[in-house]
Amino acid sequence: MESAATLPPSLTRYAWLSIAAAIATILLKGVAWWLTGSVGLLSDAIESFVNLAGALMALWMLTLAARPADDNHAYGYSKAEYFSSAFEGFLILLAAVSIGYTAIVRLMNPQSLEAVGIGLLVSVVASVINFATARILMGVGREHNSITLEADAHHLMTDVWTSAGVISGVGLVWLTGWLWLDPVIALLVAANIIWTGLQLMRRSAAGLMDVSVPVEKLEQIEALLAGYRQQGLDFHALRTRQSGSRTFVVLHVLVPGHWTVQEGHAWAERIEVEIQQFLPRAHVTTHLEPLEDPVSMDDQELDRPRF
Repeated sequence: MESAATLPPSLTRYAWLSIAAAIATILLKGVAWWLTGSVGLLSDAIESFVNLAGALMALWMLTLAARPADDNHAYGYSKAEYFSSAFEGFLILLAAVSIGYTAIVRLMNPQSLEAVGIGLLVSVVASVINFATARILMGVGREHNSITLEADAHHLMTDVWTSAGVISGVGLVWLTGWLWLDPVIALLVAANIIWTGLQLMRRSAAGLMDVSVPVEKLEQIEALLAGYRQQGLDFHALRTRQSGSRTFVVLHVLVPGHWTVQEGHAWAERIEVEIQQFLPRAHVTTHLEPLEDPVSMDDQELDRPRF
């Protein structure tokens, strides 16, 4: 028996929001770098290009993930979201290499900064845009369990904190005259970006490897099943996997052998509905087995023994 997940609404409009924010911040940070000549601000602008590439990839993958299941993809296209976050992680690593190279060159050949005040003001405006966009994407991503939007939001928030560090550093260079601070801060930015990229790629790999739902969700399922065990039922072979915004739950339900098919089916349906109350977009599949039959216990593992 199967209980299908509720279809999530289209999330592509939020990808368009991210694209617009990336274009705006590229222009603003580019102006800030052009005014000041700061390699720190240049590194900040380069990361915004990564934001744009990631947002474009997110738009593509969210559009693909929203497609319904078909004959060749019986479980839908929801895993496409993991390709988006992995791609964005890869772009982040490339940006970090570019920033690091530019910073090392500037560290060996220090240059004075110009028009720092107006340049920093422009960069602050860009950071406010990123912060507001990140908050929106994070809220929607968590609500709809979209790794694509969450990855984009985390990246934008990293960009915000990176910009805060760059702005502070450039301000210190302006006040102290220590030109070496500018490239050193850019190197710290590159290190921070590398960490973000690796985290995104790790989470994408976990999703492609059919990682289980979070521990707290598994505990909720087990607590629900414990209540049914007190009513004479039993369970085994509980398996879950996360696939983008969708969750799949498979469960074997052991019922008294004298029950009719109709009675067992009614209890299984009730269990599926209750699981979906805390996993609202889950696709739940239950398999009925007689409680007293020893053979029912032979298929607890993923690969059923062959006789």
